[in-house]
Amino acid sequence: MLWQGVFWGGTEQSIIGYGKIEQPRPKGRTVEWFLIGLARQKNYLSVDVNAADDGAYLAKTYGQRLGRTKVGSASVSFTSADDVDLGVLDELVRHAGRLVEWS
Repeated sequence: MLWQGVFWGGTEQSIIGYGKIEQPRPKGRTVEWFLIGLARQKNYLSVDVNAADDGAYLAKTYGQRLGRTKVGSASVSFTSADDVDLGVLDELVRHAGRLVEWS
């Protein structure tokens, strides 16, 4: 699914999203969102992993092992695929998939 619009940071983005989840919002209703997202930003690529295990976002959990990346709560940013340990990224994405009930 392709998600387009103004997202975090107030910028217009296009995100390729995989896996539908319902995500509660702190100050509003629950929204339909993606489990894994891939976006090309102006100067980098980002993979968003909207999953947590035992209260910890998976991006943070795997962050130290991912290579030369910038890790936020649910995002991993990098300038080139060569900067990322793709085996660890695969492990992260598979972990997220195991946490979701698929319909």
